[in-house]
Amino acid sequence: MVSAIITAAGKNRRMREDFRSRGMEIRHKLLLDFRGNPIILQTLQNTLNAGVDECIVVLGHFSDEIISVLDEFDDERVKIVINHEINVELSESLLNGVKKAENDFCLCVAADQPTVSSETFKNIVMKIFNSPEPQNTVSILARGKSGYLDSAEGLGMPFACHTDILKKYLTGNKDNLNPILRKMVKNRIIFYGVPPRDDMELLNINKYNDYLKCRK
Repeated sequence: MVSAIITAAGKNRRMREDFRSRGMEIRHKLLLDFRGNPIILQTLQNTLNAGVDECIVVLGHFSDEIISVLDEFDDERVKIVINHEINVELSESLLNGVKKAENDFCLCVAADQPTVSSETFKNIVMKIFNSPEPQNTVSILARGKSGYLDSAEGLGMPFACHTDILKKYLTGNKDNLNPILRKMVKNRIIFYGVPPRDDMELLNINKYNDYLKCRK
């Protein structure tokens, strides 16, 4: 049984700066069109199609704008969590979602990753279940070497692991994700890098040029 956590609580700062510098209307990146859907709905659909049992979307900044789009999405597996404090680090948003998870394993996804396929999400999850130590393993999208890893440098979402790992390492750590992943490696959590289907799956949409690349 798997709970997905999708983090969508950021400031949208870099995209807003890009729009401003280009003289364009400022919009939230998660609401931009991707294959006929807002980016966040495409990410959500890909995640749900991976067969997760629930999907918790964590909101913060611009939550009203994003909720108005999520309200149009009809799937009883989708739940919304809003951060009590707006200005928090990614680790805190992720933990707020994990606390609401009903299952033993979590698939953690960034909302600005609409190019990651359902197949890749499934592969990440199945690697956990096929691990000899599922409660001590992190399965993560590889951004270089795949297979068993001795470093988490440069890695981030999406990844999957046991909920207890997340609660242990996220609690009290107000930080971005990579330093926390590095700490897990240091403490002998097993890391397995799942290869992407293609380079586009490695793209996070932070700036307008990222958005243009993913639309191609």
